[in-house]
Amino acid sequence: MRCPFCGDSSTSVIDSRLSTDTNSIRRRRECVKCNKRFSTLETSELAFPRVIKSDGTTELFSKNKIKDGVLLALEKRPNSQDEIEKTLDNIYNLCLTNSDKEISTTHIGKYVMEELIKLDHVAYIRFASVYFNFNDMESFKQLIKTLDNNLSPEMKKRQSDLLKDE
Repeated sequence: MRCPFCGDSSTSVIDSRLSTDTNSIRRRRECVKCNKRFSTLETSELAFPRVIKSDGTTELFSKNKIKDGVLLALEKRPNSQDEIEKTLDNIYNLCLTNSDKEISTTHIGKYVMEELIKLDHVAYIRFASVYFNFNDMESFKQLIKTLDNNLSPEMKKRQSDLLKDE
């Protein structure tokens, strides 16, 4: 690591701290030549796979595209920022752990739906309607019926309580 003050490459680490929220290491360093101190932040570089689009072309993986799609599905829904960030992290990790160097948009869409169904059923339906490209009301009915059949007892009670409040 070069000193930002004098440019010398001889620096020593005085203190290291692990940052749990960003998976990085903050190091306090001192230049051997000019004795000035400075901090560095080290993070790991993650290599996401290339994305194969439905038309067969490929592009770089974009966290922003996934985030935009998830946020659009969750718009005006009662989910905390922490829940949303955790969902996005889970989706990114699923994409990272993909063993291939390329991943299809179909797989990414499935990962998004797997996480959205755990977080918010309305957001899941919103995302699925675009993902499956529904053209008629029957497709929506079938998706909702499947979703309703797979609801946990807690979710059925919550749904029932919400309907009572209206």
